[in-house]
Amino acid sequence: MRAAILFLATLFMTGPAAASGGFSCRAEDESATISLHGGVTRGMGSPVFSLRGEIEIRGSEVAADLRDTRFGRTHLAQYWLDGSQLRLVLYRERDGGKPHGYAELIVITTAQEEGAFAGSYRLEMFDMTGATSGEGRTARFEGEIICSVE
Repeated sequence: MRAAILFLATLFMTGPAAASGGFSCRAEDESATISLHGGVTRGMGSPVFSLRGEIEIRGSEVAADLRDTRFGRTHLAQYWLDGSQLRLVLYRERDGGKPHGYAELIVITTAQEEGAFAGSYRLEMFDMTGATSGEGRTARFEGEIICSVE
């Protein structure tokens, strides 16, 4: 009985340290600042178990409430991580009773060296606020992004 308890205790104390990792991405340019951080479980497809991110748009071409968009795990629409690529698609719709609006962020990177990834981001912000013809406004941004994976 003692041996079984000791075995289980050892298993639970040492398992998580080797069973998870994470990624972090950052972009900063004249259009936007983007920051993403995620926790990844190793094995079984390496699912993302936590995610937090933020986009800050510098220009006024996007409605004020969309200029500072925050992402959580539920906003991760697609994800790919292998030895040579990290790809993310995040999508979030505007909260509240305001007209439809969304932010969609696409990150495509390739491995540069151990744990370092570099590539590009594409960001689309859509807003129906003030639309009189039934068509909203779309703002698009692109730039370089760097990520690290552990």
